[in-house]
Amino acid sequence: MIVVLVAAFLLFLAMGVPIAYILGLVALIGISQLESISMITVVQKMFTGLNSFTLLAVPLFVLAANIMNRAKISEKLIEFCNGIVGRFPGGLAYANVLVSMLFAGISGSSQADTAGIGSILIPAMEKEGYTKETSVGVTAASSTIGIIIPPSIPMVVYSSVAGASIGALFLGGVVPGVLIGCGQMLVIFLGNKKYHYPRQEAMSMRDFAKLAVKCLPPVLTPAIIIGGVIAGICTATESAAVACIYASLLGIFVFKSLTPKDIKPLLYDTLRTSATSLLALATANALGQLLSYYNISTMVQGMFVDYFPYKWQFLLAVIAFYLFLGTFMDAIPAMILFVPVLMPVASAFGISAVQLGLIIVITLAVGQVTPPYGLCLLIAGKISGMSVQRSFVAVVPYIMVSVAVVILIAFFPEIAFALPKLMRPDWF
Repeated sequence: MIVVLVAAFLLFLAMGVPIAYILGLVALIGISQLESISMITVVQKMFTGLNSFTLLAVPLFVLAANIMNRAKISEKLIEFCNGIVGRFPGGLAYANVLVSMLFAGISGSSQADTAGIGSILIPAMEKEGYTKETSVGVTAASSTIGIIIPPSIPMVVYSSVAGASIGALFLGGVVPGVLIGCGQMLVIFLGNKKYHYPRQEAMSMRDFAKLAVKCLPPVLTPAIIIGGVIAGICTATESAAVACIYASLLGIFVFKSLTPKDIKPLLYDTLRTSATSLLALATANALGQLLSYYNISTMVQGMFVDYFPYKWQFLLAVIAFYLFLGTFMDAIPAMILFVPVLMPVASAFGISAVQLGLIIVITLAVGQVTPPYGLCLLIAGKISGMSVQRSFVAVVPYIMVSVAVVILIAFFPEIAFALPKLMRPDWF
């Protein structure tokens, strides 16, 4: 039966069926063959998988990102970042990375970053003389920082699955996210030696000061969101609600770019985006139940124990495993299905739930730009009108940066833990 289920999964995948439906269909087929189990189990497990207060943060963070984009607040962030680095050769590319790092502290979603910021910066970069490859590569790669620098939707999901501290995960993602951003800027710097990227006219200090004052409220958003969680004032879900309210107030009263007409499309976009992730989470939960019936989880766990008996082998295997999963599966089902399997093995090696979570989230961020699934790559390529093949080639140097950082965090976790230990030593 296991062979049939694997064949069905691969067949549906080859047919282009969305991964959420594939997981549900495979679960349905598998459970239908178990005489002792009722078919209603599939629906029950799907409901149970979503019956969590923590998971309410998912649609709320998506809504906050959509409000920032719809209210054109993201455009203000782009202007601010461009004012900082636009004077240097390749300034707009640097600004692309920098604004993604700022936007990551608001949205928690890489796709929202690609769609909102990419729709502005990709055409702007091409107009200034950057190649399509550079425009798409920088935009797609930098948007993956969206789920590494907190808040992060995958970190919220991981926390609910593994029982890890969401505050420690959030703080632990800051240093790796900054390192990836700096590494991507280094790739741009090296590329400038060959392509001689354009620079923009330097902004006067007076104009930049005015712009900085105007952009200060949205720049403070990450501090408000993450600060509330770290201080214990609010949960991740409540901080997501605060982010929605704060972004709405900025759009209505500060920038005056949000109107009542925007409410309907805002809610529609939020529901459509959130439903995709949450349906995948629900069906993954049902499939996870099926895997436990067939003892597949124990088999996978045994494989890791038998073939990777040393800690360094296990860490590299986890990275390679999730790099592979990320090519065809969204981050949420990839965590739901296999984190419970890997956690006991990781604990036996002395790897904390927070460290494992950071490794998995950063690795799955790479999956956002690796075909065939890579949504960020597909969105950026579509904006530029460039094929998936050309887009992937353009993003490879930036992928290498993320892989290098995740290996660094795997073997030297204190790099990521320095900030959370400094701010909340009681978490460790």
